Amino acid sequence: MKLLQRYVLVELLKVFFFLLSALTVLLVFVGVFREASASGLGPSQAMKIMPYVAPSMLPFTIPATLLLTVCLVYGRMAGDQEITAAKAAGINVTAMLWPSIILGITLSFGSFALTDRVIPWAMGNIKRIVTAAMEDIFLDVLRSQHTMKIKDHGLEISVMGVHGRRLVRPVIQYTPAGRSTITVQAQEATIEFDLDEQVAHLHLVRAFMDLPGQTSDYHERIDRTIPLPFKDDETNPRHMTVIELNRDVKRRSDELKRRRQRRDINTAGALLLGEFDELVAGESGSYEHQYVYDREDLAKGRTQIHSRYALASSCFFFALMGGPIAILQARRQFLTSFFMCFMPILILYYPLVLLMINLSKLDIVSPVWSVWVGNAILLAVGVKVITKVRQH
Repeated sequence: MKLLQRYVLVELLKVFFFLLSALTVLLVFVGVFREASASGLGPSQAMKIMPYVAPSMLPFTIPATLLLTVCLVYGRMAGDQEITAAKAAGINVTAMLWPSIILGITLSFGSFALTDRVIPWAMGNIKRIVTAAMEDIFLDVLRSQHTMKIKDHGLEISVMGVHGRRLVRPVIQYTPAGRSTITVQAQEATIEFDLDEQVAHLHLVRAFMDLPGQTSDYHERIDRTIPLPFKDDETNPRHMTVIELNRDVKRRSDELKRRRQRRDINTAGALLLGEFDELVAGESGSYEHQYVYDREDLAKGRTQIHSRYALASSCFFFALMGGPIAILQARRQFLTSFFMCFMPILILYYPLVLLMINLSKLDIVSPVWSVWVGNAILLAVGVKVITKVRQH
């Protein structure tokens, strides 16, 4: 039995690593192209981030690749009557499914480790590379497009050309919120980047400043600080480890309790003094609004933690369902078995999982059980199919 199971396991590993390598390489190039396009990276920076993009692709490619692998291996074995020969020799078909189940469990742990440890590390390195290349990106955009808009800060920079670090005849238009546009024209300018503060120090030489309703003022030199358009203060929860997520959830939970206490005290005071308008339009109303926002924020953090475990475990449930279905089909055309397994997963499983994740983020359902609904359905289908395989 150990010899037969080793044979099945070796077949699974050979097919799995071949398919995983091919699919990952394809998706890595797509991921690098997307990241380069979004951040304005050049070819050299794109090559530097390529080794870090691969880990972020693996949690998505591993489950589908495992499902394709078990459909291919067990479908071919059943089509070649190897399963029938093993059963005729008195070998329980469940014993032949153990290698795929063990592989699914191992890959589930591996997928979780990738999601929880490797991806945050990889994304941190990608951010470091993009930040280090920010000065070149900024100047390359001006050199190629001769203009750059920073909409969040109402800033637009146009130049005639870029010579090294020197901007030739720059025109800067700054539009504060709710105010008129201020225009500055200069003969030339130099720019210095402070990557720690994510700002650029602009030094304008022989500049004219046009203020709304006033004549132009000439300045021999103007120094200004402008924000870089690549700054991102919000940390993506996907780029945090479970330990960091738990710490953030605890902090938000404590803050929510304090806010709820302040809301209750303020409400009690308004009722005691008869200030009923304050319950809707005053501080109580603002507390209630912030309280709802904090609850949704807390629900997003909890959902991210539980969904990380559930999605990583999908490898086990895919293997549990895919192998028996491939044996029942008993066809050498593994794509038939694969599509019979994958299409319901694509049409039903992933939409259901995404629906539950979104409902959990809105604090409508509890993520403790909702994100596992899809896996529970796969478990029920897998147990039913295994029972049928054992009987026939």
